Amino acid sequence: MVSLGCPKNLVDSERILTKLRSDGYQMSPDYAGADVVLVNTCGFLDSAKEESLEAIGEAMAENGRVIVTGCMGKEAEMIRAKFPNVLAVTGAHQYEEVVGAVHEAAPMPPSAFLNLVPDSGLKLTPRHYSYLKISEGCNHRCSFCIIPSLRGDLVSRRPDAILREAEKLIEAGTKELLVISQDTSAYGVDIRHQPRMWHGEEVRAHMTDLSRELGKLGAWVRLHYVYPYPHVDHVIPLMAEGLVLPYLDIPFQHASRNVLKLMKRPANETKVLERIKNWRTIAPDIAIRSTFVVGFPGETEDDFAYLMDWLEEAQLDRVGAFRFEPVEGAAANALPDHVPEEIKEERYARLMELTARISAEKLQAKIGRSLDVIIDAVDEEGGATGRSKADAPEIDGEVFLRDAGHLKLGDIVPVTIEDADEHDLYGVPLR
Repeated sequence: MVSLGCPKNLVDSERILTKLRSDGYQMSPDYAGADVVLVNTCGFLDSAKEESLEAIGEAMAENGRVIVTGCMGKEAEMIRAKFPNVLAVTGAHQYEEVVGAVHEAAPMPPSAFLNLVPDSGLKLTPRHYSYLKISEGCNHRCSFCIIPSLRGDLVSRRPDAILREAEKLIEAGTKELLVISQDTSAYGVDIRHQPRMWHGEEVRAHMTDLSRELGKLGAWVRLHYVYPYPHVDHVIPLMAEGLVLPYLDIPFQHASRNVLKLMKRPANETKVLERIKNWRTIAPDIAIRSTFVVGFPGETEDDFAYLMDWLEEAQLDRVGAFRFEPVEGAAANALPDHVPEEIKEERYARLMELTARISAEKLQAKIGRSLDVIIDAVDEEGGATGRSKADAPEIDGEVFLRDAGHLKLGDIVPVTIEDADEHDLYGVPLR
Protein backbone atom coordinates (compact mmCIF):
# COMPACT_ATOMS: atom_id res chain seq x y z
CA MET A 1 0.00 0.00 0.00
CA VAL A 2 1.28 3.44 -0.96
CA SER A 3 -0.86 6.05 0.84
CA LEU A 4 -0.50 9.69 -0.19
CA GLY A 5 -2.20 12.94 0.82
CA CYS A 6 -4.08 14.00 3.92
CA PRO A 7 -5.09 12.09 7.07
CA LYS A 8 -8.53 11.46 5.53
CA ASN A 9 -6.80 9.43 2.83
CA LEU A 10 -4.83 7.64 5.55
CA VAL A 11 -8.08 6.59 7.23
CA ASP A 12 -9.37 5.31 3.89
CA SER A 13 -6.17 3.26 3.52
CA GLU A 14 -6.59 1.84 7.02
CA ARG A 15 -10.17 0.77 6.26
CA ILE A 16 -9.14 -0.90 3.01
CA LEU A 17 -6.29 -2.75 4.73
CA THR A 18 -8.54 -3.81 7.60
CA LYS A 19 -11.05 -5.35 5.20
CA LEU A 20 -8.32 -7.05 3.14
CA ARG A 21 -6.62 -8.46 6.24
CA SER A 22 -9.95 -9.81 7.48
CA ASP A 23 -10.24 -11.54 4.10
CA GLY A 24 -6.94 -13.30 4.74
CA TYR A 25 -4.54 -11.08 2.78
CA GLN A 26 -1.16 -10.07 4.19
CA MET A 27 0.83 -6.87 3.77
CA SER A 28 4.07 -6.95 1.78
CA PRO A 29 6.91 -4.72 3.06
CA ASP A 30 8.17 -4.08 -0.48
CA TYR A 31 7.16 -4.10 -4.14
CA ALA A 32 8.99 -7.34 -4.94
CA GLY A 33 6.95 -9.50 -2.57
CA ALA A 34 3.55 -8.09 -3.50
CA ASP A 35 0.94 -9.77 -5.71
CA VAL A 36 -0.70 -6.37 -6.16
CA VAL A 37 0.15 -2.78 -5.19
CA LEU A 38 -2.50 -0.30 -4.02
CA VAL A 39 -1.77 3.40 -4.61
CA ASN A 40 -4.13 5.73 -2.70
CA THR A 41 -3.76 9.04 -4.54
CA CYS A 42 -4.15 12.72 -3.68
CA GLY A 43 -5.51 15.15 -6.27
CA PHE A 44 -5.93 18.39 -4.31
CA LEU A 45 -3.12 20.37 -5.98
CA ASP A 46 -1.33 19.91 -9.28
CA SER A 47 1.86 19.19 -7.33
CA ALA A 48 -0.01 16.50 -5.36
CA LYS A 49 -1.29 15.00 -8.62
CA GLU A 50 2.27 14.93 -9.93
CA GLU A 51 3.41 13.11 -6.80
CA SER A 52 0.56 10.62 -7.21
CA LEU A 53 1.46 9.98 -10.86
CA GLU A 54 5.09 9.47 -9.87
CA ALA A 55 3.99 6.95 -7.21
CA ILE A 56 1.87 5.08 -9.77
CA GLY A 57 4.79 5.09 -12.21
CA GLU A 58 7.18 3.75 -9.57
CA ALA A 59 4.74 1.00 -8.60
CA MET A 60 4.27 0.04 -12.25
CA ALA A 61 8.02 -0.06 -12.82
CA GLU A 62 8.80 -2.01 -9.64
CA ASN A 63 5.83 -4.39 -9.65
CA GLY A 64 3.52 -3.89 -12.62
CA ARG A 65 0.29 -5.03 -10.94
CA VAL A 66 -1.22 -1.79 -9.65
CA ILE A 67 -4.66 -0.70 -8.44
CA VAL A 68 -5.21 3.06 -8.17
CA THR A 69 -7.71 4.58 -5.75
CA GLY A 70 -8.31 7.91 -3.98
CA CYS A 71 -9.01 11.43 -5.18
CA MET A 72 -7.39 11.02 -8.59
CA GLY A 73 -9.88 8.26 -9.35
CA LYS A 74 -11.98 11.07 -10.83
CA GLU A 75 -9.40 11.24 -13.61
CA ALA A 76 -9.43 7.57 -14.54
CA GLU A 77 -9.14 8.27 -18.29
CA MET A 78 -5.99 10.34 -17.81
CA ILE A 79 -4.46 7.69 -15.53
CA ARG A 80 -5.26 4.91 -17.99
CA ALA A 81 -3.88 6.96 -20.87
CA LYS A 82 -0.61 7.39 -19.00
CA PHE A 83 -0.55 3.88 -17.48
CA PRO A 84 -2.69 1.65 -19.74
CA ASN A 85 -1.77 -1.51 -17.81
CA VAL A 86 -3.09 -0.50 -14.37
CA LEU A 87 -5.45 -3.18 -13.12
CA ALA A 88 -8.19 -0.88 -11.84
CA VAL A 89 -8.95 2.76 -10.98
CA THR A 90 -11.49 3.67 -8.27
CA GLY A 91 -12.51 6.93 -6.61
CA ALA A 92 -12.19 8.30 -3.08
CA HIS A 93 -13.65 6.20 -0.22
CA GLN A 94 -14.92 3.50 -2.62
CA TYR A 95 -13.84 0.74 -0.28
CA GLU A 96 -15.90 -2.09 -1.77
CA GLU A 97 -14.67 -1.36 -5.31
CA VAL A 98 -11.03 -1.42 -4.16
CA VAL A 99 -11.44 -4.68 -2.26
CA GLY A 100 -13.29 -6.19 -5.22
CA ALA A 101 -10.43 -5.18 -7.53
CA VAL A 102 -7.94 -6.87 -5.20
CA HIS A 103 -10.06 -10.04 -5.10
CA GLU A 104 -10.02 -10.11 -8.90
CA ALA A 105 -6.30 -9.31 -9.25
CA ALA A 106 -5.12 -11.65 -6.48
CA PRO A 107 -7.90 -14.13 -5.65
CA MET A 108 -8.72 -14.45 -1.97
CA PRO A 109 -6.95 -17.27 -0.09
CA PRO A 110 -9.08 -20.39 0.45
CA SER A 111 -9.60 -19.65 4.15
CA ALA A 112 -9.69 -16.22 5.74
CA PHE A 113 -7.97 -15.96 9.14
CA LEU A 114 -10.41 -13.59 10.79
CA ASN A 115 -8.56 -13.67 14.11
CA LEU A 116 -5.57 -11.86 12.51
CA VAL A 117 -7.47 -8.57 12.59
CA PRO A 118 -7.91 -6.70 15.91
CA ASP A 119 -11.27 -5.07 16.69
CA SER A 120 -9.68 -1.65 16.16
CA GLY A 121 -8.67 -2.55 12.60
CA LEU A 122 -5.26 -2.21 10.98
CA LYS A 123 -3.44 1.11 11.43
CA LEU A 124 -0.77 3.04 9.57
CA THR A 125 -0.08 5.31 12.54
CA PRO A 126 1.70 4.44 15.81
CA ARG A 127 -0.43 2.51 18.28
CA HIS A 128 -0.80 5.44 20.70
CA TYR A 129 -2.61 7.87 18.39
CA SER A 130 -5.36 7.41 15.83
CA TYR A 131 -7.21 9.53 13.29
CA LEU A 132 -10.99 9.41 13.71
CA LYS A 133 -12.93 10.45 10.59
CA ILE A 134 -16.42 11.70 11.41
CA SER A 135 -17.70 12.64 7.94
CA GLU A 136 -16.91 12.64 4.22
CA GLY A 137 -17.20 15.44 1.70
CA CYS A 138 -17.92 19.16 2.02
CA ASN A 139 -20.78 21.57 1.30
CA HIS A 140 -18.52 24.60 0.73
CA ARG A 141 -17.65 25.77 -2.76
CA CYS A 142 -14.41 27.68 -2.18
CA SER A 143 -13.07 28.95 -5.48
CA PHE A 144 -9.60 27.42 -5.01
CA CYS A 145 -10.78 23.95 -3.96
CA ILE A 146 -12.01 20.90 -5.88
CA ILE A 147 -12.60 18.64 -2.88
CA PRO A 148 -16.44 18.59 -3.33
CA SER A 149 -16.00 17.39 -6.92
CA LEU A 150 -13.56 14.72 -5.69
CA ARG A 151 -15.32 13.58 -2.51
CA GLY A 152 -18.87 14.93 -2.89
CA ASP A 153 -21.08 16.82 -0.45
CA LEU A 154 -21.06 16.36 3.33
CA VAL A 155 -22.00 12.87 4.54
CA SER A 156 -21.87 12.53 8.34
CA ARG A 157 -21.41 9.27 10.24
CA ARG A 158 -23.77 8.27 13.03
CA PRO A 159 -22.50 9.51 16.41
CA ASP A 160 -22.87 6.08 18.02
CA ALA A 161 -20.76 4.50 15.26
CA ILE A 162 -18.03 7.11 15.77
CA LEU A 163 -18.04 6.63 19.53
CA ARG A 164 -17.97 2.86 19.19
CA GLU A 165 -14.92 3.10 16.91
CA ALA A 166 -13.23 5.51 19.34
CA GLU A 167 -13.90 3.17 22.25
CA LYS A 168 -12.34 0.23 20.39
CA LEU A 169 -9.29 2.30 19.46
CA ILE A 170 -8.76 3.31 23.09
CA GLU A 171 -9.18 -0.27 24.27
CA ALA A 172 -6.46 -1.22 21.75
CA GLY A 173 -4.00 1.35 23.18
CA THR A 174 -4.85 4.69 21.56
CA LYS A 175 -4.01 7.60 23.89
CA GLU A 176 -4.87 10.43 21.45
CA LEU A 177 -7.81 10.74 19.05
CA LEU A 178 -7.34 13.16 16.15
CA VAL A 179 -10.81 14.09 14.91
CA ILE A 180 -10.79 14.76 11.14
CA SER A 181 -13.20 15.48 8.31
CA GLN A 182 -13.37 18.06 5.54
CA ASP A 183 -15.43 20.38 7.77
CA THR A 184 -15.61 19.21 11.39
CA SER A 185 -17.85 22.11 12.45
CA ALA A 186 -20.53 21.07 9.93
CA TYR A 187 -20.74 17.55 11.35
CA GLY A 188 -24.36 16.38 11.43
CA VAL A 189 -25.86 19.18 9.33
CA ASP A 190 -26.79 16.75 6.54
CA ILE A 191 -28.63 14.41 8.94
CA ARG A 192 -30.21 17.31 10.88
CA HIS A 193 -28.18 16.47 13.99
CA GLN A 194 -30.26 13.32 14.49
CA PRO A 195 -29.57 11.82 17.95
CA ARG A 196 -28.61 8.20 18.56
CA MET A 197 -28.51 6.15 21.73
CA TRP A 198 -25.08 5.65 23.28
CA HIS A 199 -24.68 3.84 26.60
CA GLY A 200 -28.29 4.56 27.48
CA GLU A 201 -28.28 8.26 26.58
CA GLU A 202 -29.10 10.21 23.44
CA VAL A 203 -26.15 11.88 21.67
CA ARG A 204 -26.84 14.34 18.86
CA ALA A 205 -24.87 14.25 15.63
CA HIS A 206 -23.34 17.61 16.51
CA MET A 207 -19.76 18.75 16.97
CA THR A 208 -20.29 19.90 20.57
CA ASP A 209 -22.11 16.75 21.73
CA LEU A 210 -19.66 14.46 19.95
CA SER A 211 -16.65 16.29 21.42
CA ARG A 212 -18.09 16.01 24.93
CA GLU A 213 -18.75 12.27 24.62
CA LEU A 214 -15.34 11.58 23.07
CA GLY A 215 -13.76 13.48 25.97
CA LYS A 216 -15.43 11.14 28.45
CA LEU A 217 -13.56 8.13 26.98
CA GLY A 218 -10.30 9.12 28.67
CA ALA A 219 -7.99 9.86 25.71
CA TRP A 220 -6.68 13.17 24.40
CA VAL A 221 -9.17 14.55 21.84
CA ARG A 222 -7.75 16.91 19.22
CA LEU A 223 -10.02 18.74 16.75
CA HIS A 224 -8.90 19.36 13.17
CA TYR A 225 -10.43 21.21 10.18
CA VAL A 226 -12.72 23.38 12.33
CA TYR A 227 -14.51 26.22 10.52
CA PRO A 228 -15.23 29.07 12.97
CA TYR A 229 -19.03 28.73 13.02
CA PRO A 230 -20.75 30.34 16.05
CA HIS A 231 -21.27 27.00 17.82
CA VAL A 232 -17.49 26.50 18.03
CA ASP A 233 -17.70 28.87 21.00
CA HIS A 234 -19.49 26.10 22.92
CA VAL A 235 -16.54 23.73 22.52
CA ILE A 236 -14.11 26.05 24.32
CA PRO A 237 -15.60 25.36 27.80
CA LEU A 238 -15.01 21.65 27.14
CA MET A 239 -11.33 22.53 26.72
CA ALA A 240 -11.35 24.43 30.00
CA GLU A 241 -12.88 21.34 31.66
CA GLY A 242 -10.16 19.09 30.24
CA LEU A 243 -12.52 16.99 28.10
CA VAL A 244 -11.03 18.24 24.81
CA LEU A 245 -7.45 19.38 24.17
CA PRO A 246 -7.08 23.19 24.12
CA TYR A 247 -6.27 23.11 20.41
CA LEU A 248 -8.13 24.27 17.31
CA ASP A 249 -7.06 23.73 13.71
CA ILE A 250 -8.95 26.44 11.76
CA PRO A 251 -8.26 27.00 8.03
CA PHE A 252 -8.67 30.78 7.91
CA GLN A 253 -6.90 31.00 4.49
CA HIS A 254 -6.78 34.85 4.55
CA ALA A 255 -7.99 37.92 6.45
CA SER A 256 -8.63 40.53 3.73
CA ARG A 257 -12.32 40.92 2.90
CA ASN A 258 -11.45 41.36 -0.77
CA VAL A 259 -9.49 38.10 -0.96
CA LEU A 260 -11.97 36.15 1.17
CA LYS A 261 -14.74 37.26 -1.19
CA LEU A 262 -12.71 36.08 -4.19
CA MET A 263 -12.14 32.78 -2.37
CA LYS A 264 -15.90 32.57 -1.69
CA ARG A 265 -15.29 32.28 2.03
CA PRO A 266 -16.98 34.12 4.94
CA ALA A 267 -15.43 37.57 5.53
CA ASN A 268 -15.88 38.14 9.28
CA GLU A 269 -12.22 38.51 10.27
CA THR A 270 -12.86 41.28 12.84
CA LYS A 271 -15.39 39.20 14.74
CA VAL A 272 -12.99 36.25 14.63
CA LEU A 273 -10.32 38.31 16.39
CA GLU A 274 -12.82 39.16 19.15
CA ARG A 275 -13.79 35.50 19.47
CA ILE A 276 -10.15 34.41 19.69
CA LYS A 277 -9.70 36.82 22.61
CA ASN A 278 -12.77 35.35 24.31
CA TRP A 279 -11.53 31.79 23.72
CA ARG A 280 -8.23 32.66 25.39
CA THR A 281 -10.10 34.12 28.35
CA ILE A 282 -11.98 30.82 28.84
CA ALA A 283 -9.07 28.48 27.97
CA PRO A 284 -5.82 30.47 28.41
CA ASP A 285 -3.61 27.65 27.05
CA ILE A 286 -5.59 27.22 23.82
CA ALA A 287 -3.32 26.73 20.79
CA ILE A 288 -4.71 27.88 17.44
CA ARG A 289 -3.15 26.64 14.21
CA SER A 290 -4.14 27.74 10.73
CA THR A 291 -3.14 27.84 7.10
CA PHE A 292 -3.07 30.79 4.71
CA VAL A 293 -2.79 31.24 0.95
CA VAL A 294 -0.52 34.00 -0.36
CA GLY A 295 -0.55 35.31 -3.90
CA PHE A 296 -4.21 34.46 -4.54
CA PRO A 297 -5.48 36.01 -7.82
CA GLY A 298 -6.44 39.62 -7.12
CA GLU A 299 -4.46 39.85 -3.86
CA THR A 300 -3.02 43.37 -3.70
CA GLU A 301 -0.17 44.62 -1.56
CA ASP A 302 -2.79 46.28 0.66
CA ASP A 303 -4.60 42.93 1.05
CA PHE A 304 -1.36 41.25 2.05
CA ALA A 305 -0.46 44.06 4.47
CA TYR A 306 -3.89 43.64 6.07
CA LEU A 307 -3.23 39.91 6.50
CA MET A 308 0.12 40.63 8.13
CA ASP A 309 -1.47 43.12 10.55
CA TRP A 310 -4.22 40.60 11.31
CA LEU A 311 -1.68 37.89 12.07
CA GLU A 312 0.24 40.26 14.36
CA GLU A 313 -2.95 40.87 16.33
CA ALA A 314 -4.25 37.29 16.25
CA GLN A 315 -0.95 35.83 17.57
CA LEU A 316 -1.74 32.37 16.25
CA ASP A 317 0.39 29.61 17.73
CA ARG A 318 1.01 27.56 14.60
CA VAL A 319 0.83 28.83 11.01
CA GLY A 320 1.38 27.16 7.68
CA ALA A 321 1.28 28.96 4.33
CA PHE A 322 0.87 28.04 0.69
CA ARG A 323 1.70 29.99 -2.42
CA PHE A 324 -1.41 29.97 -4.61
CA GLU A 325 -1.23 27.16 -7.15
CA PRO A 326 -3.84 26.71 -9.90
CA VAL A 327 -5.70 23.42 -9.61
CA GLU A 328 -7.37 21.95 -12.65
CA GLY A 329 -11.12 22.40 -12.29
CA ALA A 330 -10.96 25.17 -9.64
CA ALA A 331 -12.99 28.34 -10.27
CA ALA A 332 -10.10 30.52 -9.06
CA ASN A 333 -8.15 29.72 -12.21
CA ALA A 334 -10.46 31.98 -14.22
CA LEU A 335 -10.04 34.99 -11.91
CA PRO A 336 -8.17 38.03 -13.28
CA ASP A 337 -5.00 39.62 -11.87
CA HIS A 338 -2.91 36.56 -11.13
CA VAL A 339 0.04 37.45 -8.89
CA PRO A 340 3.53 37.01 -10.42
CA GLU A 341 5.58 34.14 -8.98
CA GLU A 342 8.34 36.39 -7.64
CA ILE A 343 5.80 38.43 -5.66
CA LYS A 344 4.25 35.22 -4.28
CA GLU A 345 7.68 34.12 -3.08
CA GLU A 346 8.43 37.47 -1.48
CA ARG A 347 5.08 37.57 0.34
CA TYR A 348 5.45 33.95 1.45
CA ALA A 349 8.89 34.68 2.91
CA ARG A 350 7.60 37.75 4.80
CA LEU A 351 4.63 35.85 6.23
CA MET A 352 6.75 32.91 7.38
CA GLU A 353 9.29 35.27 8.97
CA LEU A 354 6.51 37.01 10.93
CA THR A 355 4.82 33.81 12.08
CA ALA A 356 8.16 32.22 13.04
CA ARG A 357 8.87 35.23 15.29
CA ILE A 358 5.43 34.98 16.90
CA SER A 359 5.90 31.25 17.43
CA ALA A 360 9.35 31.76 18.99
CA GLU A 361 7.99 34.38 21.40
CA LYS A 362 5.11 32.14 22.45
CA LEU A 363 7.39 29.15 23.01
CA GLN A 364 9.90 31.24 24.98
CA ALA A 365 7.07 32.06 27.38
CA LYS A 366 6.72 28.34 28.15
CA ILE A 367 10.27 27.98 29.51
CA GLY A 368 10.11 27.03 33.19
CA ARG A 369 6.57 25.64 32.94
CA SER A 370 5.50 22.04 33.40
CA LEU A 371 3.60 20.62 30.42
CA ASP A 372 2.08 17.23 29.76
CA VAL A 373 3.82 15.53 26.84
CA ILE A 374 2.87 12.39 24.88
CA ILE A 375 5.91 10.33 23.86
CA ASP A 376 6.30 9.49 20.14
CA ALA A 377 9.87 8.13 20.10
CA VAL A 378 12.61 7.00 22.52
CA ASP A 379 16.24 6.68 21.38
CA GLU A 380 19.08 4.52 22.65
CA GLU A 381 21.03 7.49 24.04
CA GLY A 382 18.43 8.31 26.70
CA GLY A 383 16.56 10.95 24.74
CA ALA A 384 12.93 11.02 23.68
CA THR A 385 10.67 13.02 21.40
CA GLY A 386 7.09 13.92 22.19
CA ARG A 387 4.38 16.49 21.73
CA SER A 388 2.57 18.85 24.07
CA LYS A 389 -1.19 19.43 23.93
CA ALA A 390 -0.41 22.28 21.51
CA ASP A 391 1.20 19.97 18.93
CA ALA A 392 -0.47 17.66 16.43
CA PRO A 393 1.69 14.90 14.92
CA GLU A 394 3.70 15.69 11.79
CA ILE A 395 2.37 19.24 11.30
CA ASP A 396 3.29 21.10 14.49
CA GLY A 397 6.34 21.31 16.73
CA GLU A 398 7.87 18.69 19.00
CA VAL A 399 9.27 18.47 22.53
CA PHE A 400 12.79 17.03 22.72
CA LEU A 401 13.63 15.41 26.07
CA ARG A 402 16.83 14.48 27.86
CA ASP A 403 17.13 11.85 30.62
CA ALA A 404 14.08 10.10 29.18
CA GLY A 405 15.33 6.59 28.43
CA HIS A 406 12.89 5.10 30.94
CA LEU A 407 9.85 6.26 28.97
CA LYS A 408 7.76 4.24 26.50
CA LEU A 409 5.85 5.18 23.36
CA GLY A 410 2.44 6.55 24.27
CA ASP A 411 3.40 7.58 27.81
CA ILE A 412 1.92 10.93 28.85
CA VAL A 413 4.29 12.55 31.32
CA PRO A 414 4.79 15.97 32.94
CA VAL A 415 7.85 17.74 31.54
CA THR A 416 9.78 20.80 32.73
CA ILE A 417 10.49 23.03 29.72
CA GLU A 418 14.12 24.22 29.71
CA ASP A 419 14.56 25.84 26.30
CA ALA A 420 12.80 26.70 23.03
CA ASP A 421 13.47 27.76 19.46
CA GLU A 422 11.13 28.96 16.70
CA HIS A 423 9.04 25.79 16.56
CA ASP A 424 10.14 23.26 19.19
CA LEU A 425 10.56 22.90 22.95
CA TYR A 426 13.30 21.19 24.99
CA GLY A 427 12.88 19.75 28.43
CA VAL A 428 13.31 16.99 30.99
CA PRO A 429 10.63 14.61 32.41
CA LEU A 430 9.63 15.23 36.00
CA ARG A 431 10.52 12.25 38.16
